Amino acid sequence: MRLRTHAGTRSLGVLSIAALAVTALTACGAQVDAAGADPSAGTADSCVDTSGDTVRIGFLNSLSGTMAISEQTVHDSLQLAAAEINADGGVLGKQLEVVTEDGQSEPTVFAEKATKLITSDCVAAVFGGWTSASRKAMLPVFESNDSLLFYPVQYEGLEASPNIFYTGATTNQQIVPALDYLAEQGVESLFLVGSDYVFPRTANKIINAYAEAHGIEVLGEEYAPLGHTDFSTIVNKVRSADADAVFNTLNGDSNVAFFKEYSNAGLAADEMPVLSVSIAEEEIGGIGVENVEGQLTAWNYYQTVDTPENAAFVEAFKAEYGEDRVTSDPMEAAYDSLHLWKGMVEKAGSFAVADVQEAADGVSFDAPEGTVTVDGDNHHIAKTALIGRIGADGLIHTEWSSDGPIEPDPFLEGYDWADGLS
Repeated sequence: MRLRTHAGTRSLGVLSIAALAVTALTACGAQVDAAGADPSAGTADSCVDTSGDTVRIGFLNSLSGTMAISEQTVHDSLQLAAAEINADGGVLGKQLEVVTEDGQSEPTVFAEKATKLITSDCVAAVFGGWTSASRKAMLPVFESNDSLLFYPVQYEGLEASPNIFYTGATTNQQIVPALDYLAEQGVESLFLVGSDYVFPRTANKIINAYAEAHGIEVLGEEYAPLGHTDFSTIVNKVRSADADAVFNTLNGDSNVAFFKEYSNAGLAADEMPVLSVSIAEEEIGGIGVENVEGQLTAWNYYQTVDTPENAAFVEAFKAEYGEDRVTSDPMEAAYDSLHLWKGMVEKAGSFAVADVQEAADGVSFDAPEGTVTVDGDNHHIAKTALIGRIGADGLIHTEWSSDGPIEPDPFLEGYDWADGLS
């Protein structure tokens, strides 16, 4: 569906995240009376209650299942952002009351939980999702209920909904720069490995179109179900193809099995590098740094980004969750999303969906990755592209950066070779 519609300092304060989290809330509380409602309460059909000194928001992440390895950290960063916002006075003077739900790594569960958050818990906005399958399952829920989802993960593009704000990268901010980087390094052939669902299959259609236009040969394309753990056959095909590089769109804990098999097969970054678009610092620990050292990633944020905002962010995250914890792109984008929503609501002077949508264009936040700004037309944000290499320390270090933030182009309208993909 192709639809188009038209910040500040941070301090954690003394409010603990444990005290902030509110789970298993099922009642709407006092409903807003249409005749005497607070003007910031939303549409007549909304049950969002802003009559008191709190407002509810929903966090919807996979806290169990194959995607928990990635999504738990997103949930943690959302809790951090909410605690910071509450410590700084809340949003329009109202404290955030968080309702947490587990998507269980199942798209149908994401849709069910999104419905509950909107219609039973009466949240003003929902923050979460990871896989494109989960987002696609939730999209009609948010559109039919005229509610807002803030989606924090890089994805395959070719989508723009008035009811979703996409704070992760779209294709021209991650996959296209990654391909440009590989081409600049002299890569003339690729092998594509991905999970068998929307994002990898759509991403690989884009990669194939790019490759054809740029004289790169695709020597193989293999998919595995989410949660798949036996990669011996696929790795053997990769080794036999002997491509210059592998482009990896596997998601979740399948990456653990893939890279262990890749390493066991004697394949290494110096002879056949793997460029991944869903492996961040959080996943490296689970995979084992010895299995991925030297491999490449494409993101828009790394823990090693050198900005004052990032130094403060990393310090606050570690202070709350432990010195051994790492930060990563999706959780940083999730953290940004809550601060951006706050900026939109306060610019609008209202929690109402239509008012937030109208106010969104140009709202900025001095994020850990650098300043991010909302495009009110397509609901994506401008982001700087980074190519990184995984170090022996388990962190990712920037090898290449775009000159500055890249404006979002989710339908790849600025690329002749992408004609027909939309």
